[in-house]
Amino acid sequence: MQPQSGSRPFAHQSEAEFARILDFYGVHWEYEPRTFALHGEGVEPERGFTPDFYLPDLNLWVELTTLRRSLMRQKRRKVRDFASRYPHVRLKLLGAHDLSSLMVKYGRTEAATVGAAGSNTPPRRRAARRAARSVAGRSGQSIAA
Repeated sequence: MQPQSGSRPFAHQSEAEFARILDFYGVHWEYEPRTFALHGEGVEPERGFTPDFYLPDLNLWVELTTLRRSLMRQKRRKVRDFASRYPHVRLKLLGAHDLSSLMVKYGRTEAATVGAAGSNTPPRRRAARRAARSVAGRSGQSIAA
C-alpha cells in the first residue's frame, strides 16, 4: 500500500477524505489512473470518463460525486454509458450521502467537506429547508431555518 493522500492534489476535498479513509484501512488505491473512451449511441464522439479511484486489490473503480441533485442525471448517464461500453469493468458511484456515511464510520463528522461547494449544511438538510421555505411562502407562515 502506498499512502498518497498528501502527495497529490485532488479535484475536491471529498476525494482527499476518501483517500484518507482508504489509507486508514490499508486499501491500496490509485487516483485517476486511466481515462476510458466513451463512444456510441447517444454519446458524443471522443468523450472520456476518468473514474476518481482504482482499487487494484479489489479490481474496482470508484467515482465520487458531491454534485447537486440537479446535476446527478448527467453523472448517472455517464456511468450508464460507461457500463454499457465496459460491462466487464466494476464501477461504483458514491454520492454525498455515501461519503458522509463513510466519514461517520471513520470518525470524521465534518459534513462540510462532503456537501456542495461553499455549503456547511449536508445536502438532504438543505433540500428539506428549501421545501419548508417554499411551503411557508405559499401559506404565509414563517419557518425558522
